[in-house]
Amino acid sequence: MNRLKSKPVWMLMAVLFVALLSVGTTRDKGPLTQSDRIDAITKRIACPTCDGESVYVSRASAAESIRRQVARDVAAGTKSDDQIIGSIADTFKAQVLLVPRATGIDSLVWVLPIAVFVSAVAGLWSAFRRWKKSNYGEATADDVALVQKLLADDPRDEDNV
Repeated sequence: MNRLKSKPVWMLMAVLFVALLSVGTTRDKGPLTQSDRIDAITKRIACPTCDGESVYVSRASAAESIRRQVARDVAAGTKSDDQIIGSIADTFKAQVLLVPRATGIDSLVWVLPIAVFVSAVAGLWSAFRRWKKSNYGEATADDVALVQKLLADDPRDEDNV
């Protein structure tokens, strides 16, 4: 039972958990049908005339046009998903991605919040360890004298009633 409480065992379990989680989230789900691929691409593209809607959801004429273009490109089978999205971005000369890319400057959108969170947790952990090791919990002679004086002057004391 004590073996489960040792640090190496917990670290091994944490590493195993992260490894299994990463395999589970990055596993390929198999080939998509053309319809599934069109839906996946249009869910990533913002409608250029709508506010905050994807091309998949929007019924605006620009969104319909983009859906037809994506369907043509998917049917041709010559472009990857990223190439299709890139050609649409070039056509509309606007930011068409609903989700930022995970490369270049766009990767900061994903990395900075995690880095800030990890730094904050590490800072709090360090501060709590420092406070725990300090002598804040020990009373000085002045503290004891002050508490005794206050207890002696307490109006709720039964002797004073």
